[in-house]
Amino acid sequence: MRAVTTSPTPSDVDVVLPCLNEADALPWVLARIPPGWRALVVDNGSTDGSAVIARALGATVVHEPRRGFGAACHAGLTAATAEIVCFCDCDASLDPALLVPFVRQVHDRTADLVLGRRRPRGRGAWPLHARAGNLALALMLRRRTGLRLHDLGPLRAARREALLGLGLTDRRSGYPLQMVVRAADAGWRITEHDVPYLPRTGASKVTGTWRGTWQAVRDMSRVLSEAPAPSGATAASERGGTPR
Repeated sequence: MRAVTTSPTPSDVDVVLPCLNEADALPWVLARIPPGWRALVVDNGSTDGSAVIARALGATVVHEPRRGFGAACHAGLTAATAEIVCFCDCDASLDPALLVPFVRQVHDRTADLVLGRRRPRGRGAWPLHARAGNLALALMLRRRTGLRLHDLGPLRAARREALLGLGLTDRRSGYPLQMVVRAADAGWRITEHDVPYLPRTGASKVTGTWRGTWQAVRDMSRVLSEAPAPSGATAASERGGTPR
C-alpha cells in the first residue's frame, strides 16, 4: 500500500491580526499561531493595553492610527515580509492554526487565494443579522464575478507580492471583499474551506449590531460597484502565483 505524502508546512508565513481592544482574546489567539510563523498584531488604537500584551507574548506589533478594519489589515500587509501572508480576526472567533492547509495550498500553487467558510459553533457565534448580510453580499459577489463562494470571512491566505499587486484601496469594512473582487478580476484561482466559527471574546465592532452590519454591507456594496481592474494587470501568475 502506497503511503500518502503531503508537502511540509511552509515556515515563511506572516499572520496579520487586526486588533482593537482585544486584550482578553490575545493570549488564546497568539498561542495558536503555528510554530515558525510570525504574528503581526496591528494595533488600531486600542486603549486596553492590547499592544503591550501582544508584544509580551512574542508578537510583532504594528501601529495603525487610522481607524478601520481595512486600514489595519493593509498596514499589516505592508509590514509583512514573508512570501505568504494570512489574515485572521483577533477576537478568538477563529483559530489561526486552521490556516495550515490554506498556506499549504497557496505554497503548492493549487490556489492563489484561500478563504475560510465560517461554520458557527456555539450559541451567539454568528448573529442572524450578520449571516443575512453575509449571504446578501455573497449573492451580489456571484452576480459581479461569477464566483460561487458562501462566505466573505476574514480567515484567508495568499502570496504577499500578489496581494500588493491588487492595489487595494478600501480602508473600511469593504477591504476583504475588495480583495476577493480584484483577485477574481485578475483571474486568480480562489477556493474556500469550512472552518469552525466560535463566539467571539468581547463585543463586536462591526457585526454586533444591525447598524454595524448594514454599514459594513454598504461599504461592501460600494466595492461591488467599482469598475473591473484592467484585464491581466494583476494576474497572480505574473506575480509568482498559480497560472490558470
